[in-house]
Amino acid sequence: MLWKKDKKTGVISDFDKSGKKPVIRASICTGEKVAGFRDEKTGHIEELMLITGEKDLERFMQLYGVDKDEIETVW
Repeated sequence: MLWKKDKKTGVISDFDKSGKKPVIRASICTGEKVAGFRDEKTGHIEELMLITGEKDLERFMQLYGVDKDEIETVW
């Protein structure tokens, strides 16, 4: 893993989320979903985790300290 996880909270602490918005990139054709963060200046999406079900989404939210209301789906 590239970032350190806080042992108390379980959140990855070294990941810099400033200027980035959590997104899920979903494929219209295949239905594949990937969670990551989109840079608000450039629009570049840094894909971090494949989402195959609700458990994966919950794990992404836990690891990166994200609320479900914050996540935007991008097609």
